[in-house]
Amino acid sequence: MLGRMITWGMVLGILAAMAAAQATVRVEPAHLDGPRALAPQTEQAVVRDYLQSWKAMSGALEQNQPGRLDEDFVGTAKDKLTDTVRQQAAAGIHTRYQDLAHQVQVVFYSPEGLSIELTDAVDYDVQVWAGDKLLTSRPVHTRYLVMMTPTQVRWKVRVMQAGNP
Repeated sequence: MLGRMITWGMVLGILAAMAAAQATVRVEPAHLDGPRALAPQTEQAVVRDYLQSWKAMSGALEQNQPGRLDEDFVGTAKDKLTDTVRQQAAAGIHTRYQDLAHQVQVVFYSPEGLSIELTDAVDYDVQVWAGDKLLTSRPVHTRYLVMMTPTQVRWKVRVMQAGNP
């Protein structure tokens, strides 16, 4: 009985830690400047896939593995992130991102349905490491302009441009 209680306590602790590590996400109502209506399931898929792209980006930069970008990025965004991963690997460093909060809003859906533009006011912590040594750590608040394009099974980030908060 005591062993079972300890096991459940450990499981609950792990779940609480995982929940604490997840970013707060607020999706603002779409503010479309284009002629195409946005179905709720499309908006949900875009937001889901966009948030997944942050996880892929974080993993690629922390582990210096550009292949982790393949499922979530295409075009310019993938090219720039791949270059960043390769440059930091060559420098012997890796970067750890912890996204804390996203405020996402869809602002354009192309008439033919081939691209969606969204903005994201995001808060995250970034740490730069050389092996096990922390070189720098800082909080970041910025706004991203993101263009996503559909593929057969998901939306992928094509352009991800940081701007002013």
